[in-house]
Amino acid sequence: MNHETVRLTFAGEVATLTIISKKGVMGPTFWREMSEMLPQLGSARALIVRGEELFSAGLDVKASAQGLSEALGHRDRFRAQVAPMHAAFEGLAALPIPVIAAVHGWCIGAGLELISACDIRLCSQDARFSLPEVRLGITADLGGLQRLPGLIGQGWTRQMALTAEPMNAQRAERIGLVTEVLPHPEALFERAEQLAAHLAALPQKALEGTKRVLNAALPHTESLSQAVDWNAEHLTAESLMAGLRK
Repeated sequence: MNHETVRLTFAGEVATLTIISKKGVMGPTFWREMSEMLPQLGSARALIVRGEELFSAGLDVKASAQGLSEALGHRDRFRAQVAPMHAAFEGLAALPIPVIAAVHGWCIGAGLELISACDIRLCSQDARFSLPEVRLGITADLGGLQRLPGLIGQGWTRQMALTAEPMNAQRAERIGLVTEVLPHPEALFERAEQLAAHLAALPQKALEGTKRVLNAALPHTESLSQAVDWNAEHLTAESLMAGLRK
């Protein structure tokens, strides 16, 4: 099936989801197609999310304006408009496999909220990050305000969200928004594929359990119990011995 805004490809056990809409904008078609793509990952053991001409210019305001405008002042109707957006990003965050965001060019608004739902974020030297919703009179509501404090702290989250000022790749790495900066997009995509292949070769249940514990973010004692219970159920003698032999 051909899609207008996203493309899913596979190389062995690594899947790549490419945002192919013009400038990576996210409108009603994107939200639907993104949610349709996730169940198609099948036996993939790692996922790369990337853009085409750039990562993402964020929400397609023009395509979304009518539906959002008609819902203004009506809480339930507005929630219904935003629900497909939440379904796409929450579905991405809930995947049991590692998700790598490979960012080149601009990563704006909803694009930044998307990468905050990924496990690992890499970028190229030309990457720029921005959370400009306040300029449009909007409070960011797609998960960025909830996830970013855990990634970059309250201070930098407030700086980005309240000022709407853009951030370059060097600062993004320095504050922990990304973990690696590559010199150009080609090197970025090569590194993302290399890292995804490495992740795909690791024990799948161990990766899933690690993600579950991190995502749940339970209080310390409960989190310890969650990790122990996962190992009790999923750790095998074979995988333990295989790991010791490496």
